[in-house]
Amino acid sequence: MISELRRIIADAKRIVFFGGAGTSTESGIPDFRSAGGLYRRSTGTFTAPEEVLSHRFFVHHAAEFFDFYRAHLLYPDARPNAAHLALARLEARGQLTAVITQNIDGLHQAAGSRNVLELHGSVHRNRCQLCGRRFGLEAITGSIGVPACECGGTIKPEVVLYEEALDANVLDAAVAHLAAADTLIVGGTSLVVYPAAGLVREFGGRELVLINKEPTGYDDLATLVLREPIGEALGAAVG
Repeated sequence: MISELRRIIADAKRIVFFGGAGTSTESGIPDFRSAGGLYRRSTGTFTAPEEVLSHRFFVHHAAEFFDFYRAHLLYPDARPNAAHLALARLEARGQLTAVITQNIDGLHQAAGSRNVLELHGSVHRNRCQLCGRRFGLEAITGSIGVPACECGGTIKPEVVLYEEALDANVLDAAVAHLAAADTLIVGGTSLVVYPAAGLVREFGGRELVLINKEPTGYDDLATLVLREPIGEALGAAVG
């Protein structure tokens, strides 16, 4: 199986990688839906993590939102794993044209990837809702309760919460890269979160590779399906 992945990558001219939470589990960041995933975490008196991570909850229960956000979505000590590093090498070789990610951890950029399309934003970008001033991650990790700007406004992470729309410019760029690709590698995602998962349908190239521990609804369309950890698979195939 790895030998087939190695062949597909060697023959590819324009690769796009589409990744989800499973891309970062080998860096110590939990995914969402597995037994130890984020959606199995306690939210105290609230019904579900999806509720806590919604726009409405952020507006009406900001202190509780940030308690959960700091505890479960921020991993400032995480480092890129073999998957992130392999993708950066493919981009440096001129084979990979874009990384499209549902992750908000910034590990692709930390590994050296430059053309990263973050569908759900990034924990490393934060903005005052009142004056628009930008802040890094330390504005959140270095504060207690609701982080506030000097102007008095609340500092909101530039991550896409439930009930919020994805950035149209990022979506357009993702569609353009997928349409131009000859090879799409999908890794670490169950492909159930829309509209992001629907982007796979925009790919019209030759080779579709799925690397995920669990089956997805797109397995029957794939050239190759791998159940190995994505870091092990890409690390071995890219070299």
